[in-house]
Amino acid sequence: MFLSEMPNGAPFKVKQVDLGKEVGKRLADMGFTEGAEGTIIRRGILRDPLEIHILGYEVLIRRYEASGIVVEPLSA
Repeated sequence: MFLSEMPNGAPFKVKQVDLGKEVGKRLADMGFTEGAEGTIIRRGILRDPLEIHILGYEVLIRRYEASGIVVEPLSA
């Protein structure tokens, strides 16, 4: 499942990031690395951007970036 498909409030664990080059590196720097756990806080008006809680802080990422992050849903 991709992060972009997760509902608001859903916890997840990152399995892998399928985005290369600068975007993938930037996401890794923000904490989107294998095994990291987070939660979808909310989405913008047009479902973009997504506000994510990961590694103790909140980040905003675009929906196309979230569609390149493979996650495993966790029970709440």
